[in-house]
Amino acid sequence: MTSDRRDGRSRTPISRVGFLGPFGTFTEQAVKSQTDLAACELLPFRTVPDVLDAVEQDHVDVGVVPIENSIEGTVNFTQDALAFDYDLLIQREIVLDIEHCLLAAPGTNLPDVRTVYSIPVATAQCHRYLREQLPAAEILAANSTADAAKLAGAATTAGAAAVAPRNAADLYGLAVVASDIADHHGNQTRFVVVGKDRVPAPTGHDMTGIIVYQRADEPGSLISILQEFAARRVNITNLLSRPTKAGGLGDYCFVMYLDGHIADELVADALRALHAKQGGVKFLGSYPAHG
Repeated sequence: MTSDRRDGRSRTPISRVGFLGPFGTFTEQAVKSQTDLAACELLPFRTVPDVLDAVEQDHVDVGVVPIENSIEGTVNFTQDALAFDYDLLIQREIVLDIEHCLLAAPGTNLPDVRTVYSIPVATAQCHRYLREQLPAAEILAANSTADAAKLAGAATTAGAAAVAPRNAADLYGLAVVASDIADHHGNQTRFVVVGKDRVPAPTGHDMTGIIVYQRADEPGSLISILQEFAARRVNITNLLSRPTKAGGLGDYCFVMYLDGHIADELVADALRALHAKQGGVKFLGSYPAHG
């Protein structure tokens, strides 16, 4: 997409966008909320790794995947894939308001539901509703919310339902049994657009993502990392620890999202200091922040 990782000045226009499918997912809604991406050829994939594989293998120009939810927090399988399995860069974030609905075959009433399909992140966001309203229902995992609707629509036994977007009902011949069933109001999901090598130019309202690997697991090691940003007054907006998958229990790295762009001198200087003092730093991208 570009010959220069440092900015977005020279790049091939985006024409093919991969997303977590099938059609009808919240991820598709996120893609269609972006005017430039919605005009592209949209290609659905079954899983997040399938989307990222397609980007890495140049089958699509960019991929769109969920990475964080306001109720459940980080989508770990996406974050870990970007951290450990792929060398892709986040190029944009998209924040979408989420309404989970319970969908089932027309004529199905709430007491008729025996099986509920959905992606685990979605059922977790609706845990209280499912526990109180459908305590006897079997909860089965699907690859995505729209895949759940597809499974419920194709079920040969009565009582199959899905936690899925409202627009998936028409796509898969279902009816809305209950709407807005998430446990908390204001449910939002953050999606990221990832590509192989482009870093968008600074906008003045940007985010940077990094992974920091400790040189040694010892008292004060996290403080020493945070001090590099505090000394330069760089705000950290999200910090989480993840197992490195290369060692045993207790072998963790830190995933960090911070205000600013890699082209900003203070951010760049902090990253240079971390490279010199820590075990390693992986750059996840600098990109325009939502809003």
